[in-house]
Amino acid sequence: MRSIWNGAISFGLVSIPIKLVNATENHSISFRQIHLADGGRIRYRKVCELDEEEVSGGEIGKAYEDADGTMIPITDEDLAQLPLPTAKTIEIVAFVPADRIDPLQMDAAYYLSANGVPAAKPYTLLREALRRSNRVAVAKYALRGRERLGMLRVVDDVIAMHGLLWPDEIRAPQDAAPDGDITVRDAELDLADALMDTLGEVDMDSLHDDYREAVEELVAAKAAGETVLPAEPEDTGDGKVIDLIAALENSVRAARKSRNVEGAGDGEGGMADVHPIKKTSSKTSGKTARTTEAEQTTKAEQTTGTAKKTTHRTPTGKTVTRSGSSTAKKSAPKSTGAKKSTSTAKKSAGSAGSRTTAKKTTTKTATKKRTSSSSGGTTAKKTAPSRKRTSA
Repeated sequence: MRSIWNGAISFGLVSIPIKLVNATENHSISFRQIHLADGGRIRYRKVCELDEEEVSGGEIGKAYEDADGTMIPITDEDLAQLPLPTAKTIEIVAFVPADRIDPLQMDAAYYLSANGVPAAKPYTLLREALRRSNRVAVAKYALRGRERLGMLRVVDDVIAMHGLLWPDEIRAPQDAAPDGDITVRDAELDLADALMDTLGEVDMDSLHDDYREAVEELVAAKAAGETVLPAEPEDTGDGKVIDLIAALENSVRAARKSRNVEGAGDGEGGMADVHPIKKTSSKTSGKTARTTEAEQTTKAEQTTGTAKKTTHRTPTGKTVTRSGSSTAKKSAPKSTGAKKSTSTAKKSAGSAGSRTTAKKTTTKTATKKRTSSSSGGTTAKKTAPSRKRTSA
């Protein structure tokens, strides 16, 4: 890693030569400005207001603008002559507990690397002293033309420094809190605690920038000439909370479901009272009820399965190749027996398993109902004489 500043840590009378290295990096995707008409790059040029000519970096200096607009030139030599002890030194001024540092003051982060072999021993001494004391060092240093405040702490085997804002740079949180006296009930706090416990902890290394990945995919698709379809917007509720208790309960259940806390128990309808899937649950219940009825009907007709296969063939003498409930429905209108006679036929057919009994039962039923059949067969022939005797 390239150092951005060379100096020393002043630890009392101990001086530790160090290099300052950036501890963080920015992965944000940057865009260029272009001319929409032809796609040309838009560039900013440094132009002098007096002669309207473009100037190079070597011709540009610093100046302080006074209240009346007057420019007061300030050179690098002027700044170097200032009596600033922290110009090339990170001067430790105190050691305090880490919780004394307000996170609002946190700024950029750096790694302090020992610069050379002689710096290894005092560097290690300061590192181990910080580690054993469980404290952090508050220091002053100068960087990029201004004096800054910093905090030194141990990260693994390295001393890290966080740039801190000066206390007068932290703005007071005025008008940020909600107006009025708002009371929170214990039940709401209990649900909030339950939600916090359910969400639990997270592995910080597993967190990543979803938006940056989406932008990278968008750029890749555009470069390949592919059409990018807009993503479906998520239902965020527009920030409107109608029932806080219900919202907290839904949040707890959703968090448990996402973390597999409830496991297979979620599929038993326990979530139906708080999730917008009641219709689906009722449909499922209806299907379950219909399935149960079908199973009961199937069980009741298991003893008559043989009769169904026989009676479909024998009453009319036709050879029926279909089987099952659909065949029974189609042949039912052609059957001339009543429910009682049909049940008797099924029982006799199922118990004896012979075609003769079914034929006799069907013939008697056909005689009572006086229903003629168009198909030919042995049963039809026997029914004809019966009709003649009845009319006589």
